[in-house]
This record gives sequence, C-alpha cells and structure tokens, in this order.
Amino acid sequence: MTTTAHSNWLKTGIEEAKRLFRLALPLMGAQLAQMGMGVTDAIMAGQYSSLDLAGVALGSSLLWPVMLLFMGCIQAVTPTVSQLNGAKQFTEIGEVIRQGLWMAIFGGIAAATLLNLIGPVYRLLEVEPTSAAISIDYLKMCSLGLPALMCFFALRFLADGMGFTRPALLIAISALLIKIPLNYALIYGAFGLPEMGGVGCGVAQAIVMWLQLVLVIIVVTRPRFNKTRWLRRITPPDWERIRALLIVGLPIGATIFAEMGLFSLTTLMLGRYGPDVVAAHNISMNINAVLFMPPMALGMAATIRIGYRIGEGQPLEARSTAAIALMSSLVLAIFGAGLIYTLRDSMVLLYTSEPVVVDLAAELLLFVVFFLIFDATQSTAAGTLRGYKDTRVPMKIALFSFWVIGLPLGCSLGLGWFGEPLEVYGFWFGLAVGVGSASILLCHRLFFLSKDLVLIETLSPKTAGTT
Repeated sequence: MTTTAHSNWLKTGIEEAKRLFRLALPLMGAQLAQMGMGVTDAIMAGQYSSLDLAGVALGSSLLWPVMLLFMGCIQAVTPTVSQLNGAKQFTEIGEVIRQGLWMAIFGGIAAATLLNLIGPVYRLLEVEPTSAAISIDYLKMCSLGLPALMCFFALRFLADGMGFTRPALLIAISALLIKIPLNYALIYGAFGLPEMGGVGCGVAQAIVMWLQLVLVIIVVTRPRFNKTRWLRRITPPDWERIRALLIVGLPIGATIFAEMGLFSLTTLMLGRYGPDVVAAHNISMNINAVLFMPPMALGMAATIRIGYRIGEGQPLEARSTAAIALMSSLVLAIFGAGLIYTLRDSMVLLYTSEPVVVDLAAELLLFVVFFLIFDATQSTAAGTLRGYKDTRVPMKIALFSFWVIGLPLGCSLGLGWFGEPLEVYGFWFGLAVGVGSASILLCHRLFFLSKDLVLIETLSPKTAGTT
C-alpha cells in the first residue's frame, strides 16, 4: 500500500469512526440511563432491606428477558428503517412504523399477561417464599406499563433507524430523573403515598414507561419525520408486512432472550440459597450490566450505520464500519474490566453494607473481569450482524452457547452433578464459558459474512423493506 493510499484509508477510517460514535454516544448515554433505573431499584430496595432487594432482583430476572424478547421482535424496525433510509425510500418507512406499532400493541399485551401468570415458576424452582411474594407483586405493577413501553420502542426505533439517536438519550435521562424520586416516595411512603417497599419500584417503573411513550410521541411528530408520512393515515394490520418484520425480528428477540434467559434462570436457581446470595449475585450482575452498556450501544449504532450503507449499496464500506465497531468495543471492555478489578469493593458498597453480601459480590465480580470482554464483543458482533439483517444464524449461536454449553455446565458445577457442589461459583463459571463461546462464534460469523457479497444481497435485497 502506497503512502498516499494508506493516508486516504486512515482518513476514511477516522471519518467513519466519527460517524459511528456520533450515533453511538447518545445511545450509550441512553442505555446507561436505562440501566440506571435498574441500578436505582437495586440500590434503593437494598437500602430498604436485603429481602426487598432479593424480591426486586428476582422480579427483574423475569421482567427483563420477557420485555427484551418482545422488544427484540420489534427491533427489526431499526435495520429495516436504516436500509430504507439509505435507499431514500422514505414513504415505505411510514408503513413499516405503522405495522411496527401493531406488533408493539400485541406484544405489550402478551408480555403483560405472561408476567401476571408467573407465580408457578417460583414454586417450581423452589424460590424462597417471602422474596417470591415481593417479586410477584413487583411484576404485576410493572406489567401495567408494558403496552406503552413496546409502543415507545417502535417509535424510538423509527428515530434511531433514521440516524436521530439523541432523543433516546434525552428521554432516558428524563425517565431516570423522574424514577428516582418516584422510587423514594413509593418505597418509603413519602409525600402521603403508601409505604410499599420493593413493590414500589414496580409502580414507579410502570409510570415511567407511560411517560417515555408520551415523550417519544412528541419527538417523532416533529417536522423532520414528515417525509415518512407515518401519521398520514391509520392502516389495519398487514400480516404480510408484519411477517416480513418478524422474519428479522423473532430471531433478534430469541437471541436476546437466550442470553437474558440464562442470566435470569441462574438468578432463580440461586434463590434456593437465600436472599444474601441472590442479593450478591444481583449486585454483581448490575455492575457488569452498567459497564456492558457502552459496547452494547456500539452494536446498536453499528446496526444503524451498516444498514444505511447496505441501503446505499456499499457493502465493502459496511465491512470497515463493522471492524471499527468491534475494535472500539474491545477497547471499552478492557477498560471496564480494569475498572471493576481495581474498584470492585467500593462499587459493591454503593449497594449494601451487609458484610456477607459485600464479600460475596466482590468475589463474583472477579468473574465479570474475565467475561466482560467476551460479553461486550459478542453483543457488538450481534448488533453489527443485524445491520445486514443476519439474525437467524446469530440466534442459533446464542441458543447453542447459552443453553447447550453455559446452562448445563453451570448446573453441573453449581448443583454438583458430578462432584462437590460449587453453588454460586459453579453457576457463574457456566455463565462465563457460555458468553465466551457466543463471542468467538459471532465474531467468526461476522468475519465471513462481511466478505460474502452474494449472501449480503440475499439477506438484504434492494426490496428488503417491502417483502
């Protein structure tokens, strides 16, 4: 490569990195603020009592996978809109959003119904009854906001897919700022409201979900979205279009559910060891999730940017975007792992001062130091593949890694199927190996797909938005 060619290549790479991070930085802030609501629940419920922290942790372990399963299906809107935006097919975007909203309404009602029928799961898994009772009431309260949340996601993905990611940040920050005083009032019974303990977190969550919907409606009715004509008319469900979205979206939902489901089932299975173990596990997972958000946001930005470049007919340039996203994610993960290793004791003390919980959580964070790098790269690789509308193979990889490798290994070590039970440590070892497997296989898939122009065209034909 000549000096001039190398200089041009470097300049092009820097410009693309700037575009990617312009999309990613608001999404990072939005994801951190969204995660902040979960951290707020954990900290405030933990300060109320370790029993309420365990109840909220158990509830969250079911709320998040169910919520993300249905959200993932709707997430097909993002690559579809971004590809149509790159191809300048703006009015087609409007119909995609109308059908996405029908998916959101049906999905929100289904998710809410599912969470209201969750009691037998706790009994089946022999979860400690007092924690389970708090968790069940927490989930019932959260379910009241799920239809609104699903519609929020559909409209947010319209803005994201068209490259306007800042609204997601502003809405998430607003929601967090309102969630904190709501939590306080409903947990402790301030300002004349009833003292609800951990269940108050669920009431506050439902209120915030409806607030987010109101705020995103304000955003997407601005003039810059007029060219999509999404508000020009109301159309009934078009099952062919919904089917096309589900072909992309169902594997996304299943992929997210496979990972979150493994983490959540692990939390439920740890319920047999009492609230202290559940609390320590939840604290460690919260800290991991906070530092996982920036790489996850990079994957979301890569979905948007790669979708746009595919829509423009630039698959080779999309490969450069994928490489930049993956390398940036790796750097962020290494920094995060170092931060956890150095400050893990101080981080845990933000959640609780109970010695048993503090000591165990600090030990579990050593696992996070190891697998954060793999967790970050697998998430970014999966997001990048979504930009190509490649979702079925990543789904199979996730199911294999998390449920064929991670779960059986964690259960065998934790429950002592073949030797002395390692309890919580065995389950966490299984999590680490499952995440590592997913990272290696997804990066391998991305490396070969990004070079295969025929497969790229098959996954994302020029008429992808209308089939």
